[in-house]
Amino acid sequence: MAATRGGNRRARVHVVSDVHGNARDLARAGEGADALVCLGDLVLFLDYADHSRGIFPDLFGAENADRIVELRTARRFDEAREFQRRLWAGIGMDKAAAIETAVRKQYAEMFAAFPTPTYATYGNVDMPPLWREYAGPGTTVLDGQRAEIGGWTFGFVGGGLRTPMRTPYEIGDEEYAAKIEAVGEVDVLCTHIPPEVPELVYDTVARRFERGSRALLDAIRRTRPRYALFGHVHQPLVRRMRIGATECVNVGHFASSGRPWALEW
Repeated sequence: MAATRGGNRRARVHVVSDVHGNARDLARAGEGADALVCLGDLVLFLDYADHSRGIFPDLFGAENADRIVELRTARRFDEAREFQRRLWAGIGMDKAAAIETAVRKQYAEMFAAFPTPTYATYGNVDMPPLWREYAGPGTTVLDGQRAEIGGWTFGFVGGGLRTPMRTPYEIGDEEYAAKIEAVGEVDVLCTHIPPEVPELVYDTVARRFERGSRALLDAIRRTRPRYALFGHVHQPLVRRMRIGATECVNVGHFASSGRPWALEW
């Protein structure tokens, strides 16, 4: 990490999102920066680019992973859930316990890779109750809260909105809006999901619109932060655009790029 700010030296923060198991690059993501900001999705349940990677193929094999990706991509979510139900019944394991064991293994590796200081919020595939067990003293976890970094105020809102995918940390629109409201006016608004703008929520590879937040969009227009940073959409139609006075940036799919997005001021 960079040395403590002094004199007129500019502050530098590196931002990552959608880490999905990439501990190797995460361990280097803070190099040259005053702090690392992580916008969530540490867990790798299933790699849609490589179906042999993740918790699902570890349990059920790549062939079954191919099938679940096929069903989800076709938006046949009920069929996908029934297919998974049969797989779990076939191996005779408690689903919740097996997933938690696998997630704990990934979290131990991910949190050990975080540099000091790291400021992190949850993604939609994360399991928030486990974070407090793995976050060390150099990692500050925030959700609906603020932090001062280099003289600027950063606000953090984690998780996603409810979808047919039913990922672990999806919440209702009202609850999400309340967290946005609690953050208030900040210099940098950090969320996992993007504001509800078609160009920002459309994934060009999955060929579908992901869920963005209308409350987040309204807050950007109302409070006018310098930056709104987010991830979630892995291959967005547009990665960067201005909404009024605010620069909105999808910081990238860190699992595949291995490179943080840098913010200097």
